[in-house]
Order: sequence, then structure tokens, then C-alpha cells
Amino acid sequence: MLILALETATPAGSIALVDEEKIISNRYFDTGLQHSQRLFVEIEDVFKAAACALSDIDAVAVSIGPGSFTGLRIGLSAAKGLCLVGDKALVAVSTAEALATRMPFVQYPVCVILDARRQEVYTALYDTSSGYPRILSSLRAMAPEVLLQERAGQKTIFVGDAVSTYRDLIANHPEALPAPFYCVRPEAGSTGWLAFAKMKAGETADLETIEPEYLRKPNLKVGAKPL
Repeated sequence: MLILALETATPAGSIALVDEEKIISNRYFDTGLQHSQRLFVEIEDVFKAAACALSDIDAVAVSIGPGSFTGLRIGLSAAKGLCLVGDKALVAVSTAEALATRMPFVQYPVCVILDARRQEVYTALYDTSSGYPRILSSLRAMAPEVLLQERAGQKTIFVGDAVSTYRDLIANHPEALPAPFYCVRPEAGSTGWLAFAKMKAGETADLETIEPEYLRKPNLKVGAKPL
């Protein structure tokens, strides 16, 4: 089984072609949320590197959020288009879950924090001690100060791009352990790996009704684009 995975929830996007045992081909790009300029070029390059085509894959997996409003819309639109053209299944994967997957087999809870702007983070707590993320607290948008106060006195690994944004704040909490810098972004390989389990469980998305998981409404101003 082959899955093409798209990750566009943050400025650093990625594409991966994966099977059940490995990443066959992947590409990374950082276009500052202008994913539409590079996405299909990168998909083409992934297929070329693997010497295969859309007809060879079984499904398309896409990061469904939370994350950038613009990035999520572009990724989902591209995934839907590929599924319609190629008659493929669509698998939606939580961006937070994909991030937690990057810290497997750890003894402490893994807290995902994605920069949500407006002095807030998108966050969820996971147990990854078995190697697969099990959610402990549901996704929400909140002030990082409040989140850290909630976790005060409890050893917790923090992973996501907001680790860098709020590094000084995290440093004030001795029990808060920042993940290594190479884990700050979700990546398509993790998204694809999670998609296999969902495919086996029959958890595919309805192309007509699937929507990004924004958690909150965009902050729109006249003449401005949503982030």
C-alpha cells in the first residue's frame, strides 16, 4: 500500500510518499504559507524520485489542523483534487497527532503547542509511551501562560513551533522539557504513517463534507488575508 501525504499546516510544508515500512520519497519547502506556489511542483518531484505516478498510490493523506488557515485550506484542496482525479481515498490526520508522533516511546506526556498567533497556542496532550499517540486532553486554543500553569509540577515534553516562540516562558518552568529543534514542525512522513492505521480501521474522509480543524475563526480585516 502506498500513501501520498501532504503537510501544509505551518510555513514549512512537506510531501512524502510512504509505504507501511518506510518513507520512499519526501520533499520539504518553506514558502511562508504560500504553499500554492510550490505544492504541486513538490508532489511531481516526489513522484519522479520514486519513479511512480498518482495511479500507483492507494490514498492521499492530509494534515487537517489545527494550523494556518491558509495552509490548511490549500493542503485540503490539493488533496481533494488528487483524490477526485485519481479516484483515491482521502485520509485526514490531526496536525497535533502527527507532531506528537515525532516523540515516540517517551515516559512523560507530550504536549503539542502550535503557534496560533494572538498570544495563544493550539495545544493537546498525548501519551506516546507505546509508540503510538494516545490523546489525554482534547485540542484547544489557549494562552501559553495558562497552559504552563496547568502543567506546573508535572514533567511534560513540549513539541511544536511554539516551543521556539515561547522558549523563555517554558524555561521558567523546570518541569517543562522542550523537544529537540528538529521536532518543531509536523512533517509528512508522520502524517503518512498515521494514515495507514486509519486506512486499516476504515477511517477515510468524505470528500464533500471534510473541513479543516481550525478550532477558532480567522481574524479577518478588510484587505487582509487569513493566516
